[in-house]
Amino acid sequence: MNIEQNRTSERVEAVAVKRPSLLSELLALSKVRLSLTVVMSSVLGLLLASNGNFSFTSMILLALGGFLITAAANTMNQVLEKDFDKFMSRTADRPLAANRMKVADAVLFGGLACLVGTIILATFNPLTAVLGVLSFILYSYVYTPLKRYSPAAVAIGAIPGALPVLIGCTAVEGSLSWLAVCLFFIQFFWQFPHFWSIGFLGFEDYKKAGFKLIPENDGEIDRSISLNGMIYIGLIIPAIYGLFRLDYISLSSLVVGLLMTLGFLYMAYNFDRNFDRKSALQLMFFSFFFIPVLLISFLIF
Repeated sequence: MNIEQNRTSERVEAVAVKRPSLLSELLALSKVRLSLTVVMSSVLGLLLASNGNFSFTSMILLALGGFLITAAANTMNQVLEKDFDKFMSRTADRPLAANRMKVADAVLFGGLACLVGTIILATFNPLTAVLGVLSFILYSYVYTPLKRYSPAAVAIGAIPGALPVLIGCTAVEGSLSWLAVCLFFIQFFWQFPHFWSIGFLGFEDYKKAGFKLIPENDGEIDRSISLNGMIYIGLIIPAIYGLFRLDYISLSSLVVGLLMTLGFLYMAYNFDRNFDRKSALQLMFFSFFFIPVLLISFLIF
């Protein structure tokens, strides 16, 4: 009897392991770590635009609205890619790819998250809400399907990827200022070397799933991505200098920003020279820290 009870207990425990909670599944749909990174960009944009004159309530509302919009976009991304995610090792265990959740339930969650997030952003001003919806549409319904057809998807995806910091600025200013525009272009150009380093590392997985995000030459990764990545990093410098000339950042912030960008440029050059896994990893990890360190330096110096 005790042996049978133990076996039953083990089966129950095994089922519990295989069946994550609803909350954990919704967090997986939301890609919570990515969503929190997006939220951080929005909040830093708000702090820069407000010049210290902000309320914690507005910061929390922006973070919540931005998180929900991003969660909605990530959810719809997984809905549209559920049949392809199962071919990649890093995405095969997602709720929809693993058939642990119904598509209808995911669509309902994504729709509600988008609606509530938009309503929250609309409490700031109409422009902020419109930009939030625009980022959702571009990521979910332009970038996501285009991934299977052309590397141009990276350029399209860079737009919603750069909108969060701009949204943070418009939440305070209610219009598109030069501060918002410069910050947008910094984050826009940053995404090319950032994503291409990730794409280099996951190239075989992307090919299995049929994604054409990385330019190819005779079935191999086109080396032009490393040189082009250096060019895009170089374009960040005029945007940083523009912030200084327009008196949005101090001389100290300019120096820190230029040093950070030169470090980023060196990592991209190292990747171009070696074009191997080690240099791609170094570039990828540097890119993870680049935007938050840069924006925080603009705040504190």
